[in-house]
Amino acid sequence: MATLFISDLHLDPSRPQITALFENYLASDEVRHADALYILGDLVEAWIGDDDDAELPQRIAAATRAVRDAGVSVYFMVGNRDFLLGEVFAERAGLTLLDDGSVHDIHGRPTLLMHGDVLCTDDVAYQAVRRQVRNPEWQKQILSMPLQARRAFAAKAREDSKAHTGNTMESIMDVNGDAVAEAMRKTGVTRLIHGHTHRPAVHAFELEGNAAERIVLGDWYEQGSVLRVTEDGADLRGLSLD
Repeated sequence: MATLFISDLHLDPSRPQITALFENYLASDEVRHADALYILGDLVEAWIGDDDDAELPQRIAAATRAVRDAGVSVYFMVGNRDFLLGEVFAERAGLTLLDDGSVHDIHGRPTLLMHGDVLCTDDVAYQAVRRQVRNPEWQKQILSMPLQARRAFAAKAREDSKAHTGNTMESIMDVNGDAVAEAMRKTGVTRLIHGHTHRPAVHAFELEGNAAERIVLGDWYEQGSVLRVTEDGADLRGLSLD
C-alpha cells in the first residue's frame, strides 16, 4: 500500500471543480486503501476559524471524516492560509494535527514533513508577516471578531498576498538551500517532503556525504497533485479534472 501526500489545494467557492476533484479523490479506492493520507497545509484559500458556518468547511469535514472512518489515518499540518484551523475542526473532520517540522517513519525511512514556508528565508517581508500571524495573542484577537469581519479581513489578506507575490522575484520566494540543509541536519533525516512553493519536483542532492532528496508537492489550481510513497520509492503525479 501507499502513503499519500497532498498540499496547496487552496479550496475556494470560486473554483468548485477543484473541490469536486478533492472530494472524488478522497472517495477513491487509492485513498480508501492507503496506509495514510497527509495534507501538508493550505487546504483552503483562507481559513477564518473553526466556527465558520459556510458550506465549504462542512464539505471538507465530510470528505476527510469518511476517509478516517474507512480506517485510514488523515494527518493535517497547517500552512500559511489555514493557520487558524484548530482542534475543534480537526475533531469534526477526523484529522490528526501535526506540528510543522514533524518527522514520521514513511515505509522504513524517517522523513521530515513541512509546509515549506519557513524555509523561504530570503523572503524577509513574508517571514515577518508569518511571525505575526503565528502569534497566539494575534490569533486570539482575530478569532474574537465576528464572522463577517473575519471574511473581510481574509479577503484583504489574500489581495495583499497577491500584491506581494507579484512584486517579489520568484527566486526570493523559493526555499533557501541552507535552510533546507539545516532543517534536515537538525532532524537527522535524508528525505524532506513539503509544499508551499507550487513547484512540484524531486530534488536529489548530497547532504554531509549521504544521498538525500527533497520532494516538493504541487498545487491544485489547474489540476490535482499527489505524491505516492511506497517501499519501492516515491511517485509524484498530477490528477486530471476529466
